[in-house]
Amino acid sequence: MPRAAVHECKRRLVDTFGCAFGAYDEPLSRMARAVAERYSGRPAASVWGSTLPTSAEAAAFANGVMLRYLDLSDTYVVKSNGHPSDVIAAIVSVAEAARASGAATIAAIAVAYEVYCAFVEAIDVNTQGWDQPVYVALASALGAGKLLGLGREQMGHALSLALTPNMALEQTRRGELSSWKGCAAANAARNAVFAVLLARDGFTGPGAVFEGKSGLYEIVGRFEWNLPANARALHRVDRTHIKCLPICYHGQSAAWAALDLHGRVRTADVDDIHVESYRQAVEFMGNDPFRWAPATRETADHSLPYVVAAALADGEITARSFEPERLADALLVALMKKTRVSERAELSARYPGSTPCRLTVRLVSGEIVASEVEFPRGHSNNPLTDTELDAKFRTLFAAYGDAPQCETVLRALWNFERAADVGEVLRLLVRQPQAEGRSSHG
Repeated sequence: MPRAAVHECKRRLVDTFGCAFGAYDEPLSRMARAVAERYSGRPAASVWGSTLPTSAEAAAFANGVMLRYLDLSDTYVVKSNGHPSDVIAAIVSVAEAARASGAATIAAIAVAYEVYCAFVEAIDVNTQGWDQPVYVALASALGAGKLLGLGREQMGHALSLALTPNMALEQTRRGELSSWKGCAAANAARNAVFAVLLARDGFTGPGAVFEGKSGLYEIVGRFEWNLPANARALHRVDRTHIKCLPICYHGQSAAWAALDLHGRVRTADVDDIHVESYRQAVEFMGNDPFRWAPATRETADHSLPYVVAAALADGEITARSFEPERLADALLVALMKKTRVSERAELSARYPGSTPCRLTVRLVSGEIVASEVEFPRGHSNNPLTDTELDAKFRTLFAAYGDAPQCETVLRALWNFERAADVGEVLRLLVRQPQAEGRSSHG
């Protein structure tokens, strides 16, 4: 693998584990770990941050819920969009169970990223009613199958067993969003691990899952994956966008624009807020009445009116922005009522090369104040430095453990490829007794 690809994989590991630790004490994370406690089996893996042994499938689910809960994990946006780091939950669980090395695990992650991102480039299954876990299941199965050394025939069955039973509905992201929004990809990771283990044990799947009658091509249309010929050509991992704000990626530019206006306008003086963005942002975050009255965290972090109002009022977007009392705050409710969202053709034409948004605020005096953002911080064209990524990790880890453990974990992740057994790294993540009882926000 190219050194640059290895380094980018390690950056995604730092980012992904940070997201998981930041959400460790959230209620949904606790529920997911409770689910994992019901399982045991071989091969065994662990829930990150604990000594709890469980099945590799259950570990993939619990860890997948934690890494996605805050909606801070990386994103890839082309014809469709999704979160490639969802595959890490499956691959690391299988790597631990197989006692794989850090280098082998990084190679599997790079393969899974390549497949996931090429799938997103090739076809938009979302607009056809299917959800992004379809990408997760296939990519995770390939990465996990690589770690387990599946041969060509077994890998074919693993892919078939990952896809055939696990087509996920886009309804997960419509209307008022439920807790399943943050669990759907984790479920796909779990199902991918299960499929790979079935294939390893001799189970077979339908032989024409792509090209056969009622196969994937008949359902969504035929497409081609533009995949690299060898490991030296792996490159897509460095194209994914790392988030700085815990919201849907389609709202990142709008929120950054609102943060730019914070301090330049007084919320009491605001008469009208106009959010203009590209079609997909409007469709996912501003085209449903629930987005103007979010009652759940999952709906609020996918609401353009809410994230703009919160950024304008508070000058920040953090996990605290989505606590129940903030969702009901009279000022934010009033600002949302003054917010309009519309597609602007010029901005749609620039997507997906960029994710542009223009925010215009009219004050009661008639004065117009505006801000436009094309590449939010963390976008591959406006990337975080390693130092900034470390800062994000430290901020998230503070909700979980102390500074010495944080630095130990960071060093291990930046040297991940040197680990003879990834279990050595995961044991460093176990929460120290003095950290028990921390709140989810530090």
